[in-house]
Amino acid sequence: MSRVYTVKEAVQITGLTEHAVRFYTDKGLVPSVQRNKNNIRMFDDESINWLHGIKCLKQSGMPIEVIKMYVDLCLEGDTTLSQRYSLMMEHKKEAIARLEEAKQHVAHLEQKTLLYQAILEHRSPDTMNPGNWDKIKHMHSDVFYSQKT
Repeated sequence: MSRVYTVKEAVQITGLTEHAVRFYTDKGLVPSVQRNKNNIRMFDDESINWLHGIKCLKQSGMPIEVIKMYVDLCLEGDTTLSQRYSLMMEHKKEAIARLEEAKQHVAHLEQKTLLYQAILEHRSPDTMNPGNWDKIKHMHSDVFYSQKT
C-alpha cells in the first residue's frame, strides 16, 4: 500500500511552499491528490511526483496555464508525446526570446552605467536627469525631437 502524505509532508518532500502546494492542487495540476472525509488534501507517491514535475516546469518559467495543458496531455498518455514535445519547444522558443530581450536590457544598462561613470567623474554633464534636459538639448539633438505646433 502506498504511503499517504499531508500538505506539510508534501512541502518537506518537494521543497515547495505550502501556499504553492495548495495553489497547484486547486488549479488541478495534481490529478491524483485525494481529500479525506474532512476535505483535507492527502498526497500519495504519484501526487508527490506530480508536484516535483510542476516544480520543474515552474523553474523553467512555464506559466500555470501551460503547465495545466501539459498535465492534461500527460493524463491522455503516450499518444500526446508529440504534442508535449511541441509544447516544450514553444516554451523554449519563448524563453529564448525573453533571454534576448534581457540581453538588450543589459546592453542598454551598460551604456547608462558608463554614462553615469562619466558624470560622476565630471567628464560629462548630468544628462540622465530629465530635469536638466532643457539646459542640454543642444548636446543631444538626436534624442530630443522638436515639438510640432
